[in-house]
Amino acid sequence: MEIRIDNLTKKFGDVVGVEDLTLHIDDGEFVAFLGPSGCGKTTTLLTLAGIYKPTDGLIRFGDRVVNTVQPKDRNIGMVFQSYALYPHMTIFQNIAYPLKLKKTPKNVQNEQVRQVANVMGIGELLDRRPGQLSGGQQQRVALGRALVKEPDVLLFDEPLSNLDARLRLTMRGEIKHLQKNLGITSIYVTHDQVEAMTMADRIAVMNRGHLQAFDAPDELYDRPKTRFVAGFVGNPPMNFLDVEVSPSNGHFLAQADSIQLPLGAERGAPPAGHGGPVVMGIRPEDIQIVDEGDVTGEIFVVEPLGREDLIDARVGPHGFILLADTEKQHRAGERVSLKFDMTQAQFFDPQTERSLLWRQ
Repeated sequence: MEIRIDNLTKKFGDVVGVEDLTLHIDDGEFVAFLGPSGCGKTTTLLTLAGIYKPTDGLIRFGDRVVNTVQPKDRNIGMVFQSYALYPHMTIFQNIAYPLKLKKTPKNVQNEQVRQVANVMGIGELLDRRPGQLSGGQQQRVALGRALVKEPDVLLFDEPLSNLDARLRLTMRGEIKHLQKNLGITSIYVTHDQVEAMTMADRIAVMNRGHLQAFDAPDELYDRPKTRFVAGFVGNPPMNFLDVEVSPSNGHFLAQADSIQLPLGAERGAPPAGHGGPVVMGIRPEDIQIVDEGDVTGEIFVVEPLGREDLIDARVGPHGFILLADTEKQHRAGERVSLKFDMTQAQFFDPQTERSLLWRQ
């Protein structure tokens, strides 16, 4: 099912939940709505579900405008963070409930429930009640209930937030595999950028009710169109530094206090044409501790992550987060030389916060 959102606005009195949002989602696509709390992602999802009515704009499922269509008539499946299972019902009854509401014959209910339960790996649990299941099993029941009515669209509202880290990893893979096999258009709301990056075909990054970017995960990571996208997508997050771009011996330098970094044209149009102050962004993996680097600083904190260390290094008043090999055994207070891979640097307009390399 293709979904088209055109100039969608949803207000709650004077409070704007989402404003002038336009998105076109392809049939069978898995799209994530990503952003911090209050960015408008859940408001958009609930408006698509019909729980909220749009203040303005149009929502189309295929060729059908659904602005005033009741949720039960949109043929959607929803999976919530809370699972929302009926504790007094068996697992079979929970999964079958949407079919019961549609007055589906009992023999058909029985066949469809058992088929979905087997796909979800919970076929042997149908006689139990939700309280007898683990969190992961309950989430499979919730997903099975959404799938049993063969929806055109699946809507997920932070469905894995209540699971532990290991189970979240397993369920991410299972949901993505299932969605690809079934080919159901899916929209997945999350504040976890790892979930969005690993699961979605495209990600809609939102902030304060506005769409910041809508692109494939690698595009958002390598070619962020705004400073917000650059800082929100990526873990550890991108380092930012206010620099002055100026010519030097036929080249250009990005300067901030004692820091002087040479610029090349490897990233496309160099930001030098912008003139004056710009915001430079560089990811932790693009800064290395070497014998002879661009600048000298001091390690402030070392955080062991297992296969690598997360290091907070200070160069004068400026701090940089970087990753280093654990075998180097760096320690707080150690003086180090830092090398910046400027071929990977990003540059943003300090006023508009839009990229100077990747135009909209």
